[in-house]
Amino acid sequence: MKKRTKIILTIIAVILIFVGYQGYQIYQNVAGSENISSNENIPVVNNEKSELNFGDDDWSHWRGKNLDGKSSTLGIKTDWTNGLNKRWQVDYLCQDNSTGSWSSVAVQGNRLIVPGRDENNDLVFCLNAETGELIWTGSYLAEALTPHGKGARGTPFIDNDRVYTFGRSGDLVCWNLLDGKMLWKKNVLELGGVEPDWGYSISPFVFEDKVIVQGGGEALVIAYDKMTGEVIWKSLEGKAGFSSAMPIHIQDETFLLIFHGLALSCINPADGSELWRVPWETDYGVNSSTPIVDNDVIFFASGYGMGGQAIRASKTAYKVLWSNPDFEAQHTDPILIDGYFYGYTGNSSRNKGEFKCVEFSTGKEMWSTKEIGNGTTVYVDGYLICMDYKANLFLIEPHKDEFRLRSKFEKAIADVKYLAWTPPVIANGKLYLRYLQNLSCFDLKK
Repeated sequence: MKKRTKIILTIIAVILIFVGYQGYQIYQNVAGSENISSNENIPVVNNEKSELNFGDDDWSHWRGKNLDGKSSTLGIKTDWTNGLNKRWQVDYLCQDNSTGSWSSVAVQGNRLIVPGRDENNDLVFCLNAETGELIWTGSYLAEALTPHGKGARGTPFIDNDRVYTFGRSGDLVCWNLLDGKMLWKKNVLELGGVEPDWGYSISPFVFEDKVIVQGGGEALVIAYDKMTGEVIWKSLEGKAGFSSAMPIHIQDETFLLIFHGLALSCINPADGSELWRVPWETDYGVNSSTPIVDNDVIFFASGYGMGGQAIRASKTAYKVLWSNPDFEAQHTDPILIDGYFYGYTGNSSRNKGEFKCVEFSTGKEMWSTKEIGNGTTVYVDGYLICMDYKANLFLIEPHKDEFRLRSKFEKAIADVKYLAWTPPVIANGKLYLRYLQNLSCFDLKK
């Protein structure tokens, strides 16, 4: 009897440990915060400011020059047997504990902008894109909750001699790109915005004389004057999403797609009026991937069992072309190449997913592989560069008939304890990889 009791108690203990572990994992995925273990202090700024310039292949905002995740850099190295040459690395972007920041970088010529965080302040760093030398820093006091860190998620937008940042607590700030002077600062909560779960995550989008963000609540979409910060208009109500504005050209006019917490909306950038909306409500209101826009056809996708859908848009309505419930791009963006799109699908809380090729005109899945984990993707020189959530890099030759892995570079970032969610950036022949407080620059060209 005693032996049987011990067995039962052992089984119960194992079950309790398993349930506790699963509960802890759920907590970490939803409300946990990654520990920052950097010992590197922010260096002294070099007071000499070089003139601003432009590069041949700048990546000055989210998704690059054409908002499609594609770089025009040519002549890349394709044999990664010995990895890639690391040009420089900094390890001070996040100071103190629980200050994780996931924002990607923006690059224009010799300037690289990347947000960071300390315990009480949002930080903005301007680095020399070639050398990693610190050119200037900016900061402002910002209260922030801790789920997955207090730092920014949105990527800066460089617009000639100005740069715009959007913090996780709703602060939209305009900086002088030359010297880092704060030109104006606004917070979307002032207009009735409501911060979404996990904080504001969209990247600001500059369009003509406006900079556009999502505020949620009574200010779902807001357009500020990019020079002064004055409100031009605010539009719609509802839950803010995690996806940045995308332009679409229809019959010689340009409109904006807003993928918010309840739907995909098409708005008139002149006054914020809504032309039409596609209802698309997921669990937790998380719509975070970037739609593919090809002329008047739009593909958008989400996780949480939603999958993806393609529509044909006009100025006043839309028509559903097809749906694919198996393409669930949760926090990652597919890339369209020659009539097919390629991308990851799967839950972004783990490094397990599928990489798929789908025919854009029909939604037909051409092939799928589990060989390269789960992660993010960029395109350059006829190849896809995929980085999984453990910072392993894969060089993929896109082909509609089969998966073609050409090379790989394991552990491009060392000591990835959590998940490396920040997508790679390619600018002027260099590859930039960010993981929490760390930013590394690699030579990509031969």
